[in-house]
Amino acid sequence: MEIWIPITLGAAGAQTLRFMLQKHLKTTQLSTAGATFARFIYSSPLVMLIAVTYATATGQGAPQIPVAFWPYAVAGGTSQILATMCIVALFAHRNFAVGITFKKTEVLLSALVGFVVLGDVITGAALGAIILGLFGVLLLSDPPGGMGAWYRRIGNRATALGLSAGLLFGISGNGYRGASLSLGDGDVFYRAIVTLAFVTAFQTAIMALWLGWREKGQILRVLQAWRIAGLVGLTSMAGSICWFTAFTLQNVAYVNALGQVELLFSLIVGAFVFGETVTRREWHGLLLLTGSIVLLVLVT
Repeated sequence: MEIWIPITLGAAGAQTLRFMLQKHLKTTQLSTAGATFARFIYSSPLVMLIAVTYATATGQGAPQIPVAFWPYAVAGGTSQILATMCIVALFAHRNFAVGITFKKTEVLLSALVGFVVLGDVITGAALGAIILGLFGVLLLSDPPGGMGAWYRRIGNRATALGLSAGLLFGISGNGYRGASLSLGDGDVFYRAIVTLAFVTAFQTAIMALWLGWREKGQILRVLQAWRIAGLVGLTSMAGSICWFTAFTLQNVAYVNALGQVELLFSLIVGAFVFGETVTRREWHGLLLLTGSIVLLVLVT
């Protein structure tokens, strides 16, 4: 077995655990913003330590940060905060597995953003994958026991949160890629970990300012919930490092395709941890959307 395979499985597993812990924090102790902040406050110091250690051990030293780095990093970091908040808020409306599946629309929406903003060509096969995914999203967006006009059943808060998360995660990924590529010197992991260190520091600072202004007392609650919130930070850091390492070792299409195993992990967590059930319609939506994402990854 090639090493990138267990690393990718580790990334998907860590990410599922992180969302599981954030769902627990959201439903028991913290606000949406507080559960999101837990991801950054506990992971940022560890990421910075790894970046400094790696730069020193490899002799690559302190990075030279170009001006072009900052717009990409800020856009990526901000959109990831908003995307994470959308997912955490979505857990209050739909079950864990469906929430994670909505997040996976980032693959589909990234392709659409690339076409609109960058002029990337969408092939016939990719267009077919997007249309297939649309049917899956329509099934998932219909709330349990949906009644009434179709546009009201599709145009609900859960759908808006899910698709917003997918779009924002797509923007975030492009921002991080642009920031990393702007660092001309250093190997792939060096540029990735440096970008991650700066972005998580920015995210921690901006969210601390927001919580101090809008949700007084929430930072203290995050610190008081350190046992679970700390695990959120650890799993977030582990997942990010694994994704970057897997992308360094293997073609991104193969890594992303294997990474869809996160959907299976989310079903297991939803069933055995949260006692959730998935309806027949949601199963159909999950299968259609998962198939469209995997197809899109493989043909682009």
